[in-house]
Amino acid sequence: MRKFKIAIYCGEIPPPTFIDRLINGLAEQGSKLIIIGNLTQKVSYEFNNIKIVGYSGKINKFFILMYYSLLLSLFRRKEKTQLKNWMKLNNKNNTISKIRYYPILYDKPDVFHLQWIKGIEDWVWVRDFDIKLIVSLRGAHINYTPICEPKYAEIYKKYFPLVDGFHGVSNEIIQEATKYNAEISKSNTVYSGLDLNYLTFNQQKPTNEVFQILSVGRSHWIKGYTVALDAMRILKNNNVKFHYTIVGVGQNEELQFQRKQLDLINEVEFVEKLPFDKIISKIQQSDVVLLPSFKEGIANVILESMALGTPVISTDCGGINEVVNDNENGFIVPIRNPEVMAIALQKVANLDESTYVKIINNARNSIENNHTESKMIQDMMLLYKKSYGE
Repeated sequence: MRKFKIAIYCGEIPPPTFIDRLINGLAEQGSKLIIIGNLTQKVSYEFNNIKIVGYSGKINKFFILMYYSLLLSLFRRKEKTQLKNWMKLNNKNNTISKIRYYPILYDKPDVFHLQWIKGIEDWVWVRDFDIKLIVSLRGAHINYTPICEPKYAEIYKKYFPLVDGFHGVSNEIIQEATKYNAEISKSNTVYSGLDLNYLTFNQQKPTNEVFQILSVGRSHWIKGYTVALDAMRILKNNNVKFHYTIVGVGQNEELQFQRKQLDLINEVEFVEKLPFDKIISKIQQSDVVLLPSFKEGIANVILESMALGTPVISTDCGGINEVVNDNENGFIVPIRNPEVMAIALQKVANLDESTYVKIINNARNSIENNHTESKMIQDMMLLYKKSYGE
């Protein structure tokens, strides 16, 4: 397998878990990695072929700027001048842009992989230096950002034709990106891969006295929590004993008000964002994981729950139906339909032992077949090679 030098811009360091898995997997198979972003916390990797360029604080930023500016002046003077001309022409001639751009220009990777496409106009310059531009198509930035913020629709339409390769987290999201001039021929679906050695499967049905329902996600209208709360009210009307926990929303004013109006204070709990290991523990302790979203790519919490042996219920949003087959390895309900959602929750609560075991075993098999780290890395490498015509 060809070894690439790959730069990954992930916004913040440390990156989210799903990007971290990609970084470790690529490094393990021998690629050289340059990770660049705003450093919010010190991070280290076990692989010595990972270089971290994290900027934080005035002194650190000044050092990075001076260090790479000097290196470029000594060894890549002509290219530095070319980049500075582009920066002036595109109104990017500022300190923070130099801090981000100079390390990439100096290290000259084979591939620059942009994880968040809202920043695409900042990085198209890499193609002028024979660096392939790969972008990831993830839920929010493609599903609703260009609708809610029309300027991004125009940005995408302008710059997507310049991209060398699109990584879609689902087939559905690639189709969505074609509305903004993404080319199918340059696109590969690469599903998220999980570390299944860490996600231990448990096929025993929990023995909670109260039916434990869990949702995990940030505080945003797209996540559909208002509909989920309506479903909880239906469960209460039906005398179902349950407890619903939403991790990641904290003290959301709208949800707090709705919880009070629906008289669900004792049944519904809002929790701040938790670290990954504690989320895994929450999933393992739950009877069901509920994804009430209006739109998604493919939610990682659904994959993780299926791997762990916790049944899942999801709305039919985004690429979820590429993973969840209704009544086979999980349950799918219509978007914005609290009545059907409540019925599905009661169905899971009343599953007999044999059906429960069949559902969760099918779910684990689905993950083992399609969502391993090794498959993710293999598929991503195929995309990188494809950008070089290999």
